[in-house]
Amino acid sequence: MTHLSPILTYPATASACALVASVFDVRSRKIPNFITFPAFAFGLVLHLALNGWRDMLTALAAGLICGVVFFLFYVAGGMGAGDVKLIMAVGCIAGLSHIAYILVLTAISGGIMAVILALVRGRFQETLMNVGEIASHHRQAGLQPHPDLNIENAKTLRLPYALAIASGTVLTLYFQFQ
Repeated sequence: MTHLSPILTYPATASACALVASVFDVRSRKIPNFITFPAFAFGLVLHLALNGWRDMLTALAAGLICGVVFFLFYVAGGMGAGDVKLIMAVGCIAGLSHIAYILVLTAISGGIMAVILALVRGRFQETLMNVGEIASHHRQAGLQPHPDLNIENAKTLRLPYALAIASGTVLTLYFQFQ
């Protein structure tokens, strides 16, 4: 019987979670709690079972760190609560040693996907102008959502961000083999 090392088990399991959530996000624009909450708990149990209490606590810290980072974007009106809960679950499953890669690769993936979406929809120039407007708004108003350019406005381009989270997590797994 082949035994996978925890260094691969964690990002592989986190990738599976993110991929399942991305299917829901693409189809319904929602990431259900029945995925995120059990995944978070599963991450804690997985770390406890494979490496003990200390590893479980670092997995909890990883989930909380990821959640805090994404919560700032949620408060600013840039993403939904499901994205925050998903990155918390993914961070918890992946563990502390993987979250820097996941967060950076997710941000890069999300940026690339956003550019592609804007180009495909013929709104690239408008999107660039909006990014400047949002930056200016947040410089003046802090984390207050922009009155028009936020996730609640149906006219804004919206990316199912679970795709970016899944991409960042899968890329993290891929780089473990390099």
